[in-house]
Amino acid sequence: MGSVKTIKGVDEETWSEFKSLAAKDKVNMGSLFEKMVVEYKKKSNEFWDDVLKGPKIITDGEAKAMGEAVKKIRKEHGFRSIR
Repeated sequence: MGSVKTIKGVDEETWSEFKSLAAKDKVNMGSLFEKMVVEYKKKSNEFWDDVLKGPKIITDGEAKAMGEAVKKIRKEHGFRSIR
């Protein structure tokens, strides 16, 4: 058996559910945890790919106008300028 690790902040109900999921799928808890981490990373990457590589929600012209408006407001209210 490998070394024992602890996870802070996991209540008894969640821990019990985690153990029962592992038992139901007939895998050890370490394997289930590893699967969960891989799935989480995959879903997180998919989300950011959708955000960063998806269709634009505003045009380049609208984005430029918005940037200029932000600069003007920041200058009027004494915030430091942005690049």
